[in-house]
Amino acid sequence: MARSAEPVGDGRGGAVPFGLVDVAGPSMVPTLREGDQLLVRYGAPIRPGAVVLFRHPFQQDLLVVKRAAERRPRGWWLLSDNRPVDSDSRSYGPVPDELVLGRALARLRPDPAWLAPGRRLERLLLSPRLVRVPGLARRLGAWVEEV
Repeated sequence: MARSAEPVGDGRGGAVPFGLVDVAGPSMVPTLREGDQLLVRYGAPIRPGAVVLFRHPFQQDLLVVKRAAERRPRGWWLLSDNRPVDSDSRSYGPVPDELVLGRALARLRPDPAWLAPGRRLERLLLSPRLVRVPGLARRLGAWVEEV
């Protein structure tokens, strides 16, 4: 879950596409923990591996942070990083595109960390040579499925 404000006005009638989100609950451990604060870009393109903010499909006043696993015909399949916690697409199915609000770019507190590397950096971090360096890809924001 997450506590957040929608994008705010920029003083010129438009909305600023960034916002702050506070993480609540254990579903994204070890990537995110209770009380972490995230910088979110609303309307950002989503790709598999991204940490996203969305409205819960059955309780749309509830904001949730999960990992985008894959794009499916009826929306995004979103999963918890803490796999024993199954309050994700395993219980409510794909999340429609209109409920996905944005992508988490960075954790601001307590320990700043980038959560959204560019495609080139992500490919480099996941290359056979660099993927052997323990934890490097995850520390720089590339999603690595733990087997």
